[in-house]
Amino acid sequence: MLAYTYTKPGTFALIEKPKPALLDARDAIVRVTLASICTSDLHIKHGSVPRAVPGVTVGHEMVGVVESVGSAVSSVRPGDRVTVNVETFCGHCFFCEHGYVNNCTDPNGGWALGCRIDGGQAAFVRVPFADQGLNKIPDSVSDRQALFVGDVLATGFWAARISEITPEDTVLIIGAGPTGLCTLLCTLLKRPKRVIVCETDPLRLQFLRTHFPQVIAVSPQDVLTCVQDGSDHGGADVVLEVAGTAETFRLAWQCARPNAVVTIVALYDSPQLLPLPEMYGKNLTFKTGGVDGCDCVEILSLIAQGNLDTTPLITHTYPLRDIEAAYTLFEEKRDGVIKVAIEP
Repeated sequence: MLAYTYTKPGTFALIEKPKPALLDARDAIVRVTLASICTSDLHIKHGSVPRAVPGVTVGHEMVGVVESVGSAVSSVRPGDRVTVNVETFCGHCFFCEHGYVNNCTDPNGGWALGCRIDGGQAAFVRVPFADQGLNKIPDSVSDRQALFVGDVLATGFWAARISEITPEDTVLIIGAGPTGLCTLLCTLLKRPKRVIVCETDPLRLQFLRTHFPQVIAVSPQDVLTCVQDGSDHGGADVVLEVAGTAETFRLAWQCARPNAVVTIVALYDSPQLLPLPEMYGKNLTFKTGGVDGCDCVEILSLIAQGNLDTTPLITHTYPLRDIEAAYTLFEEKRDGVIKVAIEP
């Protein structure tokens, strides 16, 4: 089968690989029906994920149909349509039992698919701990509706959940890329008083104004003034940083009111400076970490009920054979791209 592969630092290639096989009684083989490209894939390509293994098939955002299951798998069976969780987790260690599945202590735990073991930008993928990593898609939900459940939408849902958003809050989201937009969708479920989104790209600002007219969309040069003037306490009650640059990290704490929550959703290419003397007295609470993707059942239910819809984010669709062109489009942010769907 064709599989898009991390061959060496800086290089991906579409190569032939054997179809994956069951290696453990808890495994499942999934025939991928739709996949996507994530910014984290680009981080692998550019060397920002040291644990990524050269030779691995990339891709950790996908849906498909169960092809076969190991003898210990009980929650899914061949023929089931499923989402695939970005996190691999055993379900039984201390961290899994407390909902911190990103920190699963199993050797395959955490972000494994498309990073340390073969992922889903291919026709088939092996999913360890299938009872935890696969969720059945309701019949009323299409592949395109469910595509982001296991990764970018789970990230947005996790970020909104841990940010302690209340109906009285002014919430600032920095970054309106795919993860920022999913974070926005999940933040709106909390019904805060006011939502401000900061973005540099004019096309993404227009996308916000078209699809989310209830949101205040601003550029970075205006955001600090907008937040100070448009909030009740001189700054945002909650800030979610989803852009991942030194400038946006600084904006996040600058725009926060005293005693605010600042949630770091972004993955950075380099260490960030925490200027404690300048921040002294703001008494900020920082929340950081990788997505704990344990809310997929609830997310699928919200999609089935019509309360979450990420299909407008899919702006382009490519066959797997043309995935190189899809990556170029996505990385260069051309043609108004938000997310790219890949058809194996």
